[in-house]
Amino acid sequence: MVTKVQKWGNSQGLRLPKQVLEMAQLAVGDDVEIVVRNEEITVRKLRSKHFDLEDLVSRMPRGYRGSEDGFGAPAGKEQW
Repeated sequence: MVTKVQKWGNSQGLRLPKQVLEMAQLAVGDDVEIVVRNEEITVRKLRSKHFDLEDLVSRMPRGYRGSEDGFGAPAGKEQW
């Protein structure tokens, strides 16, 4: 595919056809990472930063027991 770099306000931009976005599994509003290396530009979709509780819990070591942490002695006029 051949396209042109075009002026877009004070920047320049490339238009990507819908088919290219579908093949890359990208949609309008997705966050991407742009890497430039050896005169080549690579655009990668960033993975979601949303956390899945079930996935996080499955990574915990077997037998893990959490503990409480205190904040220390009162430093002012706090009332507990």
